Amino acid sequence: FFSKETALQCFSKPTVHYFIIWHRDFRLTRQSVALLIRLIRSPRDHGWGQELEVLAFLYSLAHGLSLSVVACAFGMPKSTMHRVIQKVAGEIKAKMGQIFHVVSAGWDKVQCLAGSLALWTDATSGDYLNYKLFYSIQLQAVCDATGRFLDIFVGYPGSDYDAKVLRNSPIYTQALYPPSGFCLLADGGYPCLETPIAIIIPYKMPLHGRVQERYNCHHSRAHSVVERASGVMKARWRASFFFKALEVSLAFAPDIVACCAFLNNLCLTTNDRVELEENVIPDGEVLGQQHPPGGQETSGRHTRDRMADPIMLIRLTTSN
Repeated sequence: FFSKETALQCFSKPTVHYFIIWHRDFRLTRQSVALLIRLIRSPRDHGWGQELEVLAFLYSLAHGLSLSVVACAFGMPKSTMHRVIQKVAGEIKAKMGQIFHVVSAGWDKVQCLAGSLALWTDATSGDYLNYKLFYSIQLQAVCDATGRFLDIFVGYPGSDYDAKVLRNSPIYTQALYPPSGFCLLADGGYPCLETPIAIIIPYKMPLHGRVQERYNCHHSRAHSVVERASGVMKARWRASFFFKALEVSLAFAPDIVACCAFLNNLCLTTNDRVELEENVIPDGEVLGQQHPPGGQETSGRHTRDRMADPIMLIRLTTSN
């Protein structure tokens, strides 16, 4: 059983003891937990103390347990635990702007990538049954070269195409970024566009010549960053996202996923790493595309061709 006193003790225990015991239970280092508490510090609690509330929230994510089990472990009534989970998630959501933001300068140092990841859910509606035949919701994520999420858009049913999710997301409808002269790299499930936002995808099979082959190789290496970022998030919260369904209400599931993405960025700040398992890295998915009426988009294929030629030129120069 946990208590308020136990929660406070976790910040005074030796680092090695914390990593062996508490990191296993909460999937974060002591430094990451302390930073999270500072970020969402609030005078309001349910009498249990914010430290204990945060640990209860993390414990539920780390183990994918029902609220009844988590409430029992922390000695709380189930109804109180429900309010605690909702409260902490709400406090994290309120701080999203401090973690997710698009840089306004230095784009030459930021390699921005787009991708999506299907996450298990306990939804039963047919709309949420994806092509792999499990129920899921879609997470569209944009990250930089370090694996830090710059933007997320989550909640669409797992049966929806990546292109449909994109066209209903703010980065597309509001043309938020990337700035002129830069592009997002995405997999084949997305359209190749120049406007309203620049998105570049690999050449589709069959490939025509070494230029396209080399380009796809470089594209794959760059785009793997967003797949790895998604895989790291699933590895940290594998009990909820990989080993079993996310056992929360369908309306609350996007909030939980957003909180996990928030925690991913927070852990990068504190150099809090987890071991990435290959089986939690999402496969690149190439799905059919749904195109809107003509005139709303401009193809990015000629931009991709301009990018591919220098890659081949560099290859030939290096070989010689």
